[in-house]
Amino acid sequence: MTDSHAFHLNLLKIAYNNLMQQDAFKGEDADTANLEYLDQFAALVEDFEQHQPQAYDDGQDLMIRLVRAYPQFVPLVARDLFWLFGGECLHFMSDEEIEQFQQLDEALADAQAQQHEIDYLQLRQAIFEPGSEVKH
Repeated sequence: MTDSHAFHLNLLKIAYNNLMQQDAFKGEDADTANLEYLDQFAALVEDFEQHQPQAYDDGQDLMIRLVRAYPQFVPLVARDLFWLFGGECLHFMSDEEIEQFQQLDEALADAQAQQHEIDYLQLRQAIFEPGSEVKH
C-alpha cells in the first residue's frame, strides 16, 4: 500500500537526484546560487520526510524558483509536486492537470470519509491512466 506522503517524498527525492545530475548543479564550475538552490532542495526533502510544516511553503518557493530560474529543468520534476505545494505553483499547471488532481483529492476524501483503506498510487493511476494496470 502506498500512502500520499511516501509517494510525494519519493518524487521529491527523484527530483533532487535528477537536478544533481545536471551540469548547472555539479562540478567545480557550478555557480554558487545553483549550489545554494540544490542545498535548499535537499533541506526540503529532509523537512518533508520529517513532516515539518514549513516544508509546504519552502516547496512552493523552490518550485516557483525552478520555473523562473531553471525552466529547462522543469520536466525533471513530477507535476504532482506542483499540485502538492499549491499556491502560485498552480499557475504553471494546465487546466486538465488541475482537474485530474481535483478528482484525485475528491476520491481520497470520499474514501477517507467512508473509512476505506486507500492505496494512493493505485487511486492516482486509475484517475491519470484509466484502463492501465497498476505498475509498482
